[in-house]
Amino acid sequence: MCDPGRASICGRAIFQVEFALTRGKTSRGRTAVIVGAQWGDEGKGKIVDVLTQTFSVVARYAGGHNAGHTVIINGKKFILQLVPGGILRPECTSVIGNGVVIDPLAFLKEVASLRAAGVKVHGNLFISNRAQVILPYHRMMELDRKTLRPRENWNYFTWHRPSLRRQMGRRGLRVADLLDIQLLRTHIENACREKNMIAHALFNSDPLDADKMFREYADAALQIAPFVRDTALLLNRALAEGKSIVFEGAQGTMLDIDHGTYPFVTSSSATSGGAAIGTGVPPTSIDTVIGITKAYCTRVGSGPFPSELLGLQGGRKEKICVSAATNSAPSPGVRAALAGSICLYSVTLA
Repeated sequence: MCDPGRASICGRAIFQVEFALTRGKTSRGRTAVIVGAQWGDEGKGKIVDVLTQTFSVVARYAGGHNAGHTVIINGKKFILQLVPGGILRPECTSVIGNGVVIDPLAFLKEVASLRAAGVKVHGNLFISNRAQVILPYHRMMELDRKTLRPRENWNYFTWHRPSLRRQMGRRGLRVADLLDIQLLRTHIENACREKNMIAHALFNSDPLDADKMFREYADAALQIAPFVRDTALLLNRALAEGKSIVFEGAQGTMLDIDHGTYPFVTSSSATSGGAAIGTGVPPTSIDTVIGITKAYCTRVGSGPFPSELLGLQGGRKEKICVSAATNSAPSPGVRAALAGSICLYSVTLA
């Protein structure tokens, strides 16, 4: 029995013994983070699709349905916004991590389109019970704020910014809460009461119907329930079993909330460090970071952008080389810089 004053020393000694006994007896799976090294739209989805041929799990760790990947397999085009690229490989498990903001209706719509295309979804796709949920009042507040402050930075205008504001204020709704019907009703009623008062006073907006919203999202919750898991546990168990994981980023490094061109950024951790934050896998389990760049730069929205191409030439590059999976880019739209007529990729290992 350890003396209480020496508990920390004893604890370290026990850990060292256990580590020595288990070292070499377990084989942790490989991991790689795919991250955009620019402002997004670098072609990360294509690289993820290549890697899923040899990796067992693909985990999305940031963004929302404001980000998307376009993947073509056997001549068939798939546009993925919330669902990771691994879903297109039946032998691969796809995970939407806690760092992703979920619009339940957008998720169900995307799942329905995948099923219609013959993609196996059941048993291959899981959502974190800790992910934040987007609700209609987030859309209302964002639209009203854009009307009030039209010159503010509106880089990715798909409602996840208000959801993350509520998360940081400890007032957000998580996927686990979405499945608690009584809690969902209380949350929606309280939020609609507050948002309707604010929207009417500041923007003279029409009020939201809390009862209608509850019925719609209670029904969505029943459909989403089979996908919900403790994905942090799922991913760490997969690693312990020797399975390999690709962590799929969204947007790009220069749009990271902390390390990007602030304030002209997105609202989540878009760097490689976001993989640990957005999935619950410890940073010590990250083996490789693959940064994706292309021969020219593009970005959505306003903000500093060196060597920007303006006029007819810039507009032509945007139309030829930028494939927007979300179709929701706000004014001033996609901007191009550094001349290049073909899409080349360079891979940086860290």
